[in-house]
Amino acid sequence: MKIKSAVFVTSATKPSQYPSHNRPEIAFAGRSNVGKSSLINKTLGVKKLVKTSSTPGRTQLINFFCINDRVYFVDLPGYGYAKVPVEVQKKWGPMVETYVKNRPGLRAVVVILDVRRMPNELDMDLMEWLTYYHIPQILVLTKADKLKRGKRMEQTRRIAQSLDVDLQSMIVFSATTGMGVTELWGILDEYL
Repeated sequence: MKIKSAVFVTSATKPSQYPSHNRPEIAFAGRSNVGKSSLINKTLGVKKLVKTSSTPGRTQLINFFCINDRVYFVDLPGYGYAKVPVEVQKKWGPMVETYVKNRPGLRAVVVILDVRRMPNELDMDLMEWLTYYHIPQILVLTKADKLKRGKRMEQTRRIAQSLDVDLQSMIVFSATTGMGVTELWGILDEYL
């Protein structure tokens, strides 16, 4: 997809705040500090559309971005960061579940994992939950530039084994180098 426009639309915590659902949507989910915002920016070729932060847990709302006036990219709050107040953490799960369960335009969720870390219980819970609701998942391993090629390939195999998925079903991605952008668009276009 050639990006002609990408604009922030709104932030929401509940369905009444979502934009109208007249466009297909792709959501992005992963634990805090996994590189969701950087991945979205790099995929769109826009440097600062989605705010990035070195502080985990910054995204606490569901953020909608309209692409080419025909598709929504939806940045979901990260999960698993202990320094976010407990009352905020408790709201995230139901907020995200309500979105995922009830959004008619949702085509797929890009599940983002850090290639340097093995999936944890929260990652597994997210994937099981999406499977339960029959929502397609696109697995992306970010921060690929942080590992040397051999170590990256070894770690990718380990992650695939732990998730019991085909190695070829995961996209290895780097927001720094652009690795994986073309592959990700190839899959996104199928859903859109």
